[in-house]
Amino acid sequence: MEGSFTLTLIIVIAVLAGISAQVLGELIKVPSIVFLLLFGILLGADGLNIIHPHDLGLGIEVLVSLAVAIILFEGGLNLELRELGRVSGSLRNLVTLGTLITLLGGGMAAHWLGEFPWSIAFLYAALVVVTGPTVISPLLKQVAVDRQVATLLEGEGVLIDPVGAILAVVVFDTIVNSDAVPLEIFSSLFLRLGIGAAIGGLGGWLLGLFLKRFNVLSEDLKNLVVLAGVWALFGLSQFLRSESGLMATVVAGIVLRASSLPEERMLRRFKGQLTVLGVSVLFILLAADLSIDSVFALGWGSVWTVLALMLVVRPISVICCTWTSTLNWRQKLFLAWVAPKGIVSASVASLFAILLTQQGITGGDSIKALVFLTIMMTVFIQGLSARWVAKGLKITTQEATGAVIIGCNPLGRLVGRLFQESGQSVVMIDTDPEACEIAQEENLSVVQSSALDVDMLADIGVHSIGTFLALTSNGEVNSVLAQRAVEEFEPPRVLAIFPQNDQNSNHSGKKKKKINQAFVPQLKIKTWNEYIREGQVKLGKTILRASGLEFQQAHLQALIRSGELLPLLVQRGDGLNIAIASEQWQAGDQIIYLLHDPRPKLLKQLSGESAASPLALETLPAVEEIPLTVSLPNQ
Repeated sequence: MEGSFTLTLIIVIAVLAGISAQVLGELIKVPSIVFLLLFGILLGADGLNIIHPHDLGLGIEVLVSLAVAIILFEGGLNLELRELGRVSGSLRNLVTLGTLITLLGGGMAAHWLGEFPWSIAFLYAALVVVTGPTVISPLLKQVAVDRQVATLLEGEGVLIDPVGAILAVVVFDTIVNSDAVPLEIFSSLFLRLGIGAAIGGLGGWLLGLFLKRFNVLSEDLKNLVVLAGVWALFGLSQFLRSESGLMATVVAGIVLRASSLPEERMLRRFKGQLTVLGVSVLFILLAADLSIDSVFALGWGSVWTVLALMLVVRPISVICCTWTSTLNWRQKLFLAWVAPKGIVSASVASLFAILLTQQGITGGDSIKALVFLTIMMTVFIQGLSARWVAKGLKITTQEATGAVIIGCNPLGRLVGRLFQESGQSVVMIDTDPEACEIAQEENLSVVQSSALDVDMLADIGVHSIGTFLALTSNGEVNSVLAQRAVEEFEPPRVLAIFPQNDQNSNHSGKKKKKINQAFVPQLKIKTWNEYIREGQVKLGKTILRASGLEFQQAHLQALIRSGELLPLLVQRGDGLNIAIASEQWQAGDQIIYLLHDPRPKLLKQLSGESAASPLALETLPAVEEIPLTVSLPNQ
């Protein structure tokens, strides 16, 4: 009884500590693995000496295997094939050529700087070729970098984990069976990958087919069916060939995602919760089992080894793997900087430390210590600095520039010209050949196509632009186009002109919440297009001043309500964005607007104005001079 209670207590404390670390990371906006490592070490033998994971015996290996299977399945389930297709060349290179470069570079660094024997050095390198979705995914949620970069990091983290784990097993087998020939080594690697991919692909397809056929099952039961199925595929693959199960779980997740299940959202939420629990418990247990003395015993050579891996090997790998890609130097630099190691490195290293000792080969504890040193340095240095590096390189989604505007009508062309004059790239899309021709005459980049063509949108780079604006004369069409853009590409800012009673305006869902009403509520777009066409508008700008801000805002709102003024853009600091109907303006904002000028054309021509000339940005007295009778809005 006492023994079973001790084991129960270990698991309970690990769960409490792990979830506490997750909560703390969420509150402070720091990768949770930082606190998982700290709490695990604090609770272990070198800290408060509260939990002893080795008391679990073989149980910890079982926990590690089943939890990692769920973690990698959830990673595959979250991969979007369409997004991966846009970076497929770079991703393929990172998983193949990048793995080879890291293996060779990491092995040489561990041998020459860490003074490890060649066999142990390459085993270490095989263990750290992985990055890991358990670290990358939470990091990207907090940093919110450019979509292309995020897709590459997520795809690499998920796909390289099973490759790295299998590679480590192959290197380990080579160390144990020193007489193995190269053909046996490579055949073992590809056999494991092939078996895992085949079982995962077939199993994922069958799971998807089962869930579609048996719709009568409750969502909760379907979630458990998938859980049982994943573990069954993992076990079958492991039975046929050891360490092939990880590849099976990743492929099963990708195939199941491609099945387009109706209950996919619920399934991903359930598996996401299991992943958080699994990562929390495993990191606490593995970190608690780490000997801090063994880390310090490595000496400075191991620190230089990890720094070489971070600052030399990873940048070389990224440069080689993205040489022909469309990524700019800022994106490549961020990719080169961010490569934190995660749960797969820690778990496999812990397992090999035991196996090496059982085989009578020295270096098992040193390997484990060096891998954990790598995890700690990459997580603390790269993970904690990622936010500032992304902001410094200006690759966060909030700093993405450029605009895709659907609708080559007069208002759309005017907004496009304003963006273009500010130095941002603009692409106009319309199906009307006459409207496209007029936009081209105004030196705007135009694509004559339907905005529902996802492949066309991908080709023009919607995934990397800052603003998507649906501005056709049909509000319902705009709503559909904006929703499609959110679902397929998730641009940072998605705006549209849609009816006030449209579902997209009620913020009822996570995706729909991202769609904002452009300019003003219930915009009469046909009226303003006619105004622009007839030359009955002036283009003005005004800066909101801190003194008298309420009166200035009340005056602007009165002009908007009367239909005389239409706010177009808001410049705040260095950012220029479309005016949002629900947005609260601040002191210092510069508002660029259209003011209705109903004077007859003849009167304008007599005053020296030409209706055909482009609108010039000016300061207009009608807006700057605030009447004394202006009333403040009700407080």
